[in-house]
Amino acid sequence: MSSEPSAPDTPAALGAAEAARRMAAGTLTSEELVAACLDRIAKRDPDVRAWVHLDADAALAEARARDGEPPRGPLHGVPVGIKDIYDTADMPTAYGSVLYEGHRPAVDSAPVEALRAAGAIVPGKTVTTEFAYLTPGPTRNPYDLARSPGGSSSGSAAGVGDYHVPLAMGSQTGGSTIRPAAYCGVYGFKPTFGFVNIDGVRPLAMALDTAGWFARNVEDLALLGSVLHPLIDAGLRPLDAPPRIGIVRTADWERATPEVRGAIDGLAGALADAGSAVSEVAWPEECNALGTAWEAVIAAGAASALAPEYEQHRDRMGDHIRNLIEQGHALTPSERSAAEATALRCRALVSELFEDYDAFLTPATGDVAPERLDSTGDPLFNRSWTLLRLPCLAVPAGLDPSGLPLAAQLVGRHGGDQSLLELAAWVEGVGS
Repeated sequence: MSSEPSAPDTPAALGAAEAARRMAAGTLTSEELVAACLDRIAKRDPDVRAWVHLDADAALAEARARDGEPPRGPLHGVPVGIKDIYDTADMPTAYGSVLYEGHRPAVDSAPVEALRAAGAIVPGKTVTTEFAYLTPGPTRNPYDLARSPGGSSSGSAAGVGDYHVPLAMGSQTGGSTIRPAAYCGVYGFKPTFGFVNIDGVRPLAMALDTAGWFARNVEDLALLGSVLHPLIDAGLRPLDAPPRIGIVRTADWERATPEVRGAIDGLAGALADAGSAVSEVAWPEECNALGTAWEAVIAAGAASALAPEYEQHRDRMGDHIRNLIEQGHALTPSERSAAEATALRCRALVSELFEDYDAFLTPATGDVAPERLDSTGDPLFNRSWTLLRLPCLAVPAGLDPSGLPLAAQLVGRHGGDQSLLELAAWVEGVGS
């Protein structure tokens, strides 16, 4: 049987917002918080392997400095893990690739710069799959060390789920935030495409690449989001009325396990009992082709973004990423155009559906975490929403009979990130 990670009896168990409140009240210091997180990492990371680089001494020194200065922003003194595709000027950034071992960027990526300006402390870099695609790193699932944590934001999801840090940055090009959040039993948020500046974040497919982040509650998702975009407010307002929820059962619905489908239906029932108007979405048949279109868009994007690496070092690249690039090379112009046309048509069709719904409810994954470490799982239930460029949020939805996390996915309208966070906070309250 799997086992949920036990919260430590230290400040490492605190969420970011609660820790920030205690620091503001003078009942907790940043040094105490960071030291507790580093202690948790020291005890657990030899097994979980969430971190590819850690500088404990620098993090503690920075925490002491935060304790001696006026607050810089809402994350003052809070440690945040950073996925190793985000450039960091004071730490190596290898993008999960042997090609970039020891690489030291000259400047921070835009999100890291914003986090530091808000007072956040970066203790280290979390494991990513190779170039944020499918080749797994060493990270293991904190619920069961024989299982995958998901990917590509493997270390970030596992680190938050195992109480190493209260917050961590990820990214999503297919399902790289929502899927590992689901597997590791935490909340994950992928904002509207283009909503967050990702300058200095290693591209995989620029038409899809989106920032993402992890937390153990919705309040903390909003807190971090408020640092990355001015239209996200950390102060989540209560809903005026229970939301209108549409259950989306695409053509892939039957490919989800009975446990996953049961979790979605169970959550839908709980939301209905709490007053939400829950109904089935009449999903446009044409939009069942979004998954195939996504495959073309990501392949074309990777062929472009990783052209220099492929030309010079293809023999040192993993099979997954090399095959993706070669799939991009094999695409015809008409195939690329058809994929983009499908995306454009379905963005319009799905936008019309939101006239009747505040959010969609759908699986975050088709199954629990794979019982293997050579796979990060299937982005089947994520890729269409990523191609639609909509904000998505992974919500824990209980455990399966073996004790592994199940999760639902809430999808909001384009640009409706704040509304989705507030709706998710209502859903969190229903489930608590």
